[in-house]
Amino acid sequence: MNAVKVTIWFLFLLSGGVSAQNTVQPYYINGYAQGTTYHITYYSKDSLLAKQEIDHLLDGIDSSLSVYKPYSLISQFNDPKCTRILMDKHLGIVVRKSIEIYRQSAGLFDITVYPLTRAWGFGNKEIKTYPDSAAVKAMLACVGSDKLIIRSNYLIKKVPCVQIDVDGIAQGYSVDVVADFLDSKNIQDYLIEIGGEIRVKGRKRPENTVLQIGIEGPAKHAGDDPVLQRIISMDGGGLTTSGNYRKYFKSGNKVMSHLMDPRTGYPLQNELIAVTVKAKNAITADGYDNLLMALGLQKSLQFLENHKELAAYFIYRKQNGVISDITSPGFYHFKE
Repeated sequence: MNAVKVTIWFLFLLSGGVSAQNTVQPYYINGYAQGTTYHITYYSKDSLLAKQEIDHLLDGIDSSLSVYKPYSLISQFNDPKCTRILMDKHLGIVVRKSIEIYRQSAGLFDITVYPLTRAWGFGNKEIKTYPDSAAVKAMLACVGSDKLIIRSNYLIKKVPCVQIDVDGIAQGYSVDVVADFLDSKNIQDYLIEIGGEIRVKGRKRPENTVLQIGIEGPAKHAGDDPVLQRIISMDGGGLTTSGNYRKYFKSGNKVMSHLMDPRTGYPLQNELIAVTVKAKNAITADGYDNLLMALGLQKSLQFLENHKELAAYFIYRKQNGVISDITSPGFYHFKE
C-alpha cells in the first residue's frame, strides 16, 4: 500500500527489571508490511501474539486493497475491462467509509483520483512528463465517487475508465483490523502503529500511566531530519497524520503536494503542511486527515466545529513564510 504519511513517533519509557512471573509487562512485535514498517506494543502477563499472525492479517488486507499488487481486488477492479467486482470485507468497509466522507466533503475526498495520482508521478509507475491541461481535463471525466455504485456487495463502475486508490484511508483501516485482533485476544492495553498511523487502548503497564505519542513536524532546514513538534497523551482512539512535506515535487518555485484536488485535477496547494487527527478509530482519522489537508486551515476549523467527533492539530505556513501550529478545541483533551 505504501501510503505517504507524516511519521508519528510513539514514546514510552520502558520500566526496568519487570520480569517477575505473572507480572504485566510490555511485549513488542515489529515488522515490515504494506511498503512501510509496523510496531505493536501490548501489555500482558504472557505473550499472546505471534508476528506471523500480524503478517498474515496485513497480507490479507493487501490482497484486497493494494494497488501495488496486480492480483488484488482493487487492481482487478481498476482494469478497464472490469465493470464490477464482488467486494470482500476489507474492500467493502473501506469503500463505504470513503464514499461517506466523499459525501460529507462535497467531493473533496475522493478515492477515484487514482488516474490523477499516477499522472502526477505519485502512483506505482515513474513518469517523465507531467500532464497538460488537455490531459487533466480528459482524466477528470473518469474522476468522481458518484461514478461508483454499491449494489448488494458489488462495486460497480458507471464509467469504464474509473479507477480507485484507497491509500489515503487504508492504512488507518489496517491499524483498526490489528486492534480488533488484539481485542479478540482480550488484550486491554496496547499501541499499534503502521506507517505512522496509530491506535491506542488502555495504559502503559504496570505503571498505569497514559501512553505518550510524539507528533513529527518538518525540519527547520532542508536535508535535516524532521523534528518532534508536540507530545500528547492518549488512552484510546485513533491518531493519524497527512502531510505534504515528505512527498512532493517542485514546479518552478512552487512546491506541489502529492494530494490531488479532484475538482481541478491538479495537486492541492494551500498553507497547510500537515494535519494530525484524533478520532474514535484510525480509519475515521485517516480519511478525515486528508480532507482537512484539502480544505485549508480556516475551512478545516469551521468543519471541525460541526464534527465534534474529530479533533485536529495543524502545522501551517503563514503568509510571511513562518511555520506555525494550532489545534482545534479539545485536541489535547479529546476523548474517543
